[in-house]
Amino acid sequence: MSGSTQSGLAAPALEGRAAPVVITGGSGFIGCNVAESFLRDGRDVVILDNLSRPGVRQNLDWLKANYGERVHPLIADIRDLEAIEPVLKEAGAVFHFAAQTAVTTSLSDPFEDFEVNARGTLNILETLRRAGRRTPVIFASTNKVYGALEDLEMMELDDSCMPISGDVQHQGISESRSLSFCTPYGCSKGVADQYMVDYAASFGIPTAVLRMSCVYGPRQFGTEDQGWVAHFLIRALEGEPITVFGNGKQVRDILHVADAVTAYRLVLDHIDTAHGQVFNLGGGMHNAVSLRIVLQEIRHITGLKPAVEWADWRPGDQHYFVSDTARLRRQFGWSATIGWREGLRQLFAWLRDVRGLGRSSEEERLTA
Repeated sequence: MSGSTQSGLAAPALEGRAAPVVITGGSGFIGCNVAESFLRDGRDVVILDNLSRPGVRQNLDWLKANYGERVHPLIADIRDLEAIEPVLKEAGAVFHFAAQTAVTTSLSDPFEDFEVNARGTLNILETLRRAGRRTPVIFASTNKVYGALEDLEMMELDDSCMPISGDVQHQGISESRSLSFCTPYGCSKGVADQYMVDYAASFGIPTAVLRMSCVYGPRQFGTEDQGWVAHFLIRALEGEPITVFGNGKQVRDILHVADAVTAYRLVLDHIDTAHGQVFNLGGGMHNAVSLRIVLQEIRHITGLKPAVEWADWRPGDQHYFVSDTARLRRQFGWSATIGWREGLRQLFAWLRDVRGLGRSSEEERLTA
């Protein structure tokens, strides 16, 4: 969430209504899915977004078309304290997704990365502290706060890699893992992550942090730098080559966005006990797959064989990350319910049927 700022609520005033849910980055992939879940429940939602990312304006238009006057767009940047203060002070809860999300961008412009991720987050927390209200804030952090995990010894298999440590093999990476920021992106998100934890301890702001692995699903406009599952599918359906950085054997526990939304809602519902805590959020062992395996499944479900181009490893890229989500399960009964193959088919259907990718001109003519 970066770029120019233009503030102003474009929807009816909220006076006399229940305090709205404010979602920073609410036009983004996860933000708009969380927004839609509250709108379905009849809540008013403020979408605080500067609309800088490709595709997100489409998500905002989709929300407005389906939920009308209960969607309140505030086109603003979280770095603009004056613009965001009024709506944050009236929030019933805040979900903070707005961010600079690409490691590559952080390497080319560390100042921009810091201003959005670190200072932008502090703007939100300070606004709520000065308002003197105990407004819950749920923050979208990242597995990158654990660093590159270079201390993990790995064994290489045919199409994936696996840690030698039995504990990590069977349980994944837990929240007890030491933080080890690397790359400017990891540093800026890590700073924001720790500010969230500290504002709960120092000022009593009811915050909680979700350190996410790779989330995918409908409403995602993946790019080479962020949202790789959707990006791979989009490139395949467009008939374009896919660039894989490294050897493609790196493993992630991919999580469908519907399961991510459930986790965010549960944490808010239990903020009295979640207060000040961090939780790993990912697909877990049952959804741990390598890039190569995802490419194989894309070929299977699409019937296409996209060209793959290989490039050097990117800075800070983890060879293996699988979340230990036991803390979410123990405290709130959460677990991933959508298997990665089923989820990939759902994303394929959305890209094909809603966005029209991969459809022949004859198919488009017949369904027009």
